[in-house]
Amino acid sequence: MTYRLLALNIDETLIGSNAKISKQTKAAIEYVRQKGVYITLVTSRPHSSAKRIAKSLKLDGYLITNDGAFVASDPEDPLYVKRISVNTTLQLVELLEQYDCHIRVLHESFAIGNKTRQKNQLIAKMTIGVGDPLFYPVSFVDSVYDRLMQEAIAPPKIQVQFFDEAEQQSALKQLNEMVSGINIVSIREGKLEIVAEGVSKLNGLQQVGQELGISLQEMVAVGIEADDVEMVEQVGLGVAMGNAADEVKHVADWITRSNKQNGVSYMIREVFRKQLRVQVE
Repeated sequence: MTYRLLALNIDETLIGSNAKISKQTKAAIEYVRQKGVYITLVTSRPHSSAKRIAKSLKLDGYLITNDGAFVASDPEDPLYVKRISVNTTLQLVELLEQYDCHIRVLHESFAIGNKTRQKNQLIAKMTIGVGDPLFYPVSFVDSVYDRLMQEAIAPPKIQVQFFDEAEQQSALKQLNEMVSGINIVSIREGKLEIVAEGVSKLNGLQQVGQELGISLQEMVAVGIEADDVEMVEQVGLGVAMGNAADEVKHVADWITRSNKQNGVSYMIREVFRKQLRVQVE
């Protein structure tokens, strides 16, 4: 099988806690790019944040961002975008503000977050970080609901950080019972990712594949979190990072090293070493 597309997650895959990409990883990505393989980033981050990572890797193609809700090369002309409706956004935020949690309503170019009741405000801001505030500004308000009543937004995604497991489970139960038309993914450390129904990283990858004429079987996807499972399971070669969640490893065809051990670089060399340059039709 000749693989024509490589899809990479960003956090804990390309980069680690130091927010940097190693020289080995950059060299490996350039190596596979020179073989004619299309490289895309598939991430929970907003487009502007992913674009900065892509630029550092000399990638200028489509990026699958906001968990697949926003797919674009140029954010002004997206290939695919599916938003949570204004009314549903208000309903979600009103419900979530009953709980002790940090809420981020993520537009493609800015975010609105609530000031949490945590003693250490840095905890809330750091655990749900979305990149450089200079390029992706975040406004912190007392009530996200009140702000949205003044300025209606239909965001691609809403992100939530809970500080208590019981509160998270209670909120999840309420969301599932009372709010329709959404897809909720539970992430490590109390995080929830909320997107519109039908949105997924896999769907975003399919959108790019259809545009480029590349089938899922001709793709390699590298994942780490629960929201990567479907994508890793469905592509031609699904790869889990060595530091990936168990559910990702369970469905993966191959498990590479951890990001601290340059797992992306190792995988690229092993998988693409013998592959000839992709011929553009």
